[in-house]
Amino acid sequence: MKKKLGILLIFIVGFLLIDQLIKFGIKLNFVEGQSQPLIGNWLVLNYIENPGMAFGTTFGTSIWAKLGLSVFRIIAIFAIGYYLWLEIKKGSKFEYLFAVSLIFIGALGNLFDSMFYDFIFSFDPCNYYNYMEGTGNFENCVQTIHGQSYSRPIEVRHHGFLLGNVVDMFQFNVQWPNFLPYLGGKQIFPAIWNFADFCISSGVGMILIRNRTYFPKVKK
Repeated sequence: MKKKLGILLIFIVGFLLIDQLIKFGIKLNFVEGQSQPLIGNWLVLNYIENPGMAFGTTFGTSIWAKLGLSVFRIIAIFAIGYYLWLEIKKGSKFEYLFAVSLIFIGALGNLFDSMFYDFIFSFDPCNYYNYMEGTGNFENCVQTIHGQSYSRPIEVRHHGFLLGNVVDMFQFNVQWPNFLPYLGGKQIFPAIWNFADFCISSGVGMILIRNRTYFPKVKK
């Protein structure tokens, strides 16, 4: 048990570091909306910030909606962590523990953004990703054009602890063949994602594909 726990802890910490190093690199070196080819033209870096869950889904624009989402994430992380601990104690197959750990890593990595990024990085009201209509939270956006400074109030998202955006950057730039009706010329997978999302998807995919191996039927 101790050996499994030690290996999984190293794996979890290592993958969390990878997730955060990628996000820090994007935040420090890219400007909003910047794109750059990563592997040919089919995998690109496309910097965006996501205020909600997958594909930008939110519970609303109020501060309580964002806090509710973050609290939900925290509860889910504790639940996954506790379940993982029980499975380690039970002696479950390492491959299954690895899959559950991937989901845990992804959830924790994205929560870290929401918890701390508004303190680590300065909040810019002029940044497009901080604009959110309906919050009632206005701040002055100061821009310099031709040496002249202009200030205007901008309605921005609530920011602070548990209120930060999640940084996304990877996008598959692959399109359906043009001869296909309706789908022709459209992107096969238009979503922009991060390493944490990849971990969650990989873990869920492993569990779905290897379901019979992880949960064999007990013969009567």
